[in-house]
Amino acid sequence: MNGRNLAVRAVVPYGKDVFRALRWGKLFATLLMGMLAVVMILPFLWMISTSFKSPSEVFEYPIRWLPERINWEHHAKVWVGKDSFVPYYLNSLKVSLISMAGAVFLSSLAGYGFSRIAFKGREALFLLYLSMMMIPPQVLFVPKFILFEWLGIFNTHWALILPGMFTIFGVFMMRQFFMGIPADITESALIDGAGHFRIFFQLMLPLAKPALATLAIIDFSWHWNDYENALVFLIDKHLYTVPLGLQNFILEYNVDYNGMMAAASAGIIPMLVIFLIGQRFIIQGLTNTAVKM
Repeated sequence: MNGRNLAVRAVVPYGKDVFRALRWGKLFATLLMGMLAVVMILPFLWMISTSFKSPSEVFEYPIRWLPERINWEHHAKVWVGKDSFVPYYLNSLKVSLISMAGAVFLSSLAGYGFSRIAFKGREALFLLYLSMMMIPPQVLFVPKFILFEWLGIFNTHWALILPGMFTIFGVFMMRQFFMGIPADITESALIDGAGHFRIFFQLMLPLAKPALATLAIIDFSWHWNDYENALVFLIDKHLYTVPLGLQNFILEYNVDYNGMMAAASAGIIPMLVIFLIGQRFIIQGLTNTAVKM
């Protein structure tokens, strides 16, 4: 009995020390991540602040985060007037939404095929497909330019939409997600007489909501911020997307930083909306997974 008491007395202080060390370690990690988050959000805050400043306040040092007088002129110029950014936003929404919808559907369909349909050379074909990620996209500009000119879609939004519907990362992501779903589900459906298309639409897609939402958010942000493809394949100004439209603020002898920051601030709104919509499905999928476990 005495020996047991001595052992408990020896272990309890040691346990308290470990708990205290873990608590201080967690506190230090939280503070470190908080400071890094503040550093990363500073450019975003500067962008918002600059959009409400006057031109003379842009490069003041030390930085004045709150302008003396809030100037709504630059934000109004983004939405109304002859140089309004509304056509650019509509073009970006058109390209991003159609590309995102096509990429999510085709990636999930291909991911299902690579994960659930057994055919000869499946793994080799998938590895070959993944190896295409090592090719820099800039190398493909000239072949794509020639192909689009031959198809008659150069200087149209289809030059951005059609290639955007095919994403190697999306296929890889969906395949890995479908691989995590028990094979018994699809095997039971096949035994009951269901075909692969019925299994895909009625069984796999409802289970893949978290992966679909994540892929939709990532893919939409890619297309919304795409500058190089729009620069190469679009000529007419009325077809410009938001990244190209920001060039309008680069004048001959100076740069309208206030207008550029106002347009960039407004350009974040669609990405926030897509994230808020998709976040619900991601949280729902994580909750369901936790309950099943």
